Amino acid sequence: MASFGWKRKIGEKVSKATSQQFEAEAADDKDLADDDDGNWVHAAKRRKEVLLEDCVKKSKQLKDEGASLAENRRYREAIHKWDEALQLTPEDATLYEMKSQVLMSLHEMFPAVHAAEMAVQRNPRSWDAWQTLGRAQLGLGEIALAIRSFQVSLHIFPMNPEVWKEDLSWARKLHEQQKATKTEAVQALAKEKDLAQESIPDYDFESDEIVAVCAAIAEKEKALSAAKTVVIVSASGTVETVTEKENCPTTPDETLFIRAR
Repeated sequence: MASFGWKRKIGEKVSKATSQQFEAEAADDKDLADDDDGNWVHAAKRRKEVLLEDCVKKSKQLKDEGASLAENRRYREAIHKWDEALQLTPEDATLYEMKSQVLMSLHEMFPAVHAAEMAVQRNPRSWDAWQTLGRAQLGLGEIALAIRSFQVSLHIFPMNPEVWKEDLSWARKLHEQQKATKTEAVQALAKEKDLAQESIPDYDFESDEIVAVCAAIAEKEKALSAAKTVVIVSASGTVETVTEKENCPTTPDETLFIRAR
């Protein structure tokens, strides 16, 4: 049976000098590892910065190429360039704003509004993005929304004469015309409704005139019913119409004629 005893500690017989040397070497290795970790993080950060710089540079190049194409009315190609640029810098509000302008030139109002809204979301302080959004909304027939967008643009840049004199003024004029048209339509609808709901005149069916007319009609119908019309067809095929009256019951010889109704 094995006897129980205390376990000897590891390194119990190692000299003090050897232990100190080991600890110093371990500290150096740790510092070296820390330096390697720091260098790796710094290198990764620097690599990311270089990549972002390259993306921004490439995006700017694509943006300028698209602008040049748009000036030459090559709108589809310009949109393609800007879409490529947005893949590199998706937070660039200017790209969306330029794209919205070109889409309006192509009369694609729904995509134009969407692009302008994306521009405003990425840069709410951009007065030109709000102006472009207002113009796209105006092209879509959303006059009230367009007025609000122009007002926000002026709030950001109050001294912009283009928005004051052209955009907002035109939008308000259209809004007044829209209100006048709606008012006329409502009035016309109300008039038609009133005409349709006009009540039938309240005739006095017991008046002397109405009674006299009814009596005359009754006498006429009585006279017509008193006279009887008979169609007579002779044996030879001759057709004759004879009117019989109550005081003149004489009819042709029945041996020569056949009655028919």
